[in-house]
Amino acid sequence: MKVYQHKVQYYETDQMGFVHHSNYIRWFEEARDDFFNQTDAPYKVTESKGILSPVISVNCKYIKSCYYGELINIYVTLVKYGNVKFTVGYKVVGAENGELKAEGETEHCFLSTDGKVISMKRVWPEMHEKLSLLQGISTGE
Repeated sequence: MKVYQHKVQYYETDQMGFVHHSNYIRWFEEARDDFFNQTDAPYKVTESKGILSPVISVNCKYIKSCYYGELINIYVTLVKYGNVKFTVGYKVVGAENGELKAEGETEHCFLSTDGKVISMKRVWPEMHEKLSLLQGISTGE
């Protein structure tokens, strides 16, 4: 799978010239969406079946600043998949120098449109199998 690339935009920076910390979380979402599109498990398809996957926790460790105009690669891994919850890992790396800029994880659960936790295995066995096979798979490898 291909790695997700992002060019840092001016509006993503703060007064100090660094990318504002909140944007890393947005980049995680962009990269996660791209990852699931590449693996033929896009949100659009799961949501059309009435299955939502909200973020229930997020963490990000900031290591080196990103700057306006910089091209970054975001590597995504389905760290853990377990029927009703899953965890996605991220590494934000400078595309030109390979420097690790940030890393983090998001944890998600599966919900029905009325807000009830659901079992992917029970509700959509084919997707459950597909996601089970993706555990440990990363972009850019």
